[in-house]
Amino acid sequence: MSRRGWHILREGRTLTLARHLPARFDFGVEAQFETMGKLRLAQQVRQDMWRALRDVRGFSPVVHVEEQDHGLRLRAGGRVEGPAPRASLENTVAGLLACPRNRARWRAYAGGAA
Repeated sequence: MSRRGWHILREGRTLTLARHLPARFDFGVEAQFETMGKLRLAQQVRQDMWRALRDVRGFSPVVHVEEQDHGLRLRAGGRVEGPAPRASLENTVAGLLACPRNRARWRAYAGGAA
């Protein structure tokens, strides 16, 4: 564990950021990004996802980032230790990942091209 209680798992071309191990996706949404800093991107997505879902009882965010030939594939979601409508959680995270303002902010922080 590092970074104030967050697990940062690196395996080859992938990075997973999770509060609890094993990292578990009870729900998740994928998005594509251009090449940028995986850890910085994961941290920003995790923070914004937490802000959006902090009222969901038992929510623990997980962000998985995988390098691909033409950028990054990111999966954001996490575990939920209680009843929660999966479709609603996925819609919230999908909106967060698709938001142009969020993406521009994340790109600026993580070192992506403009």
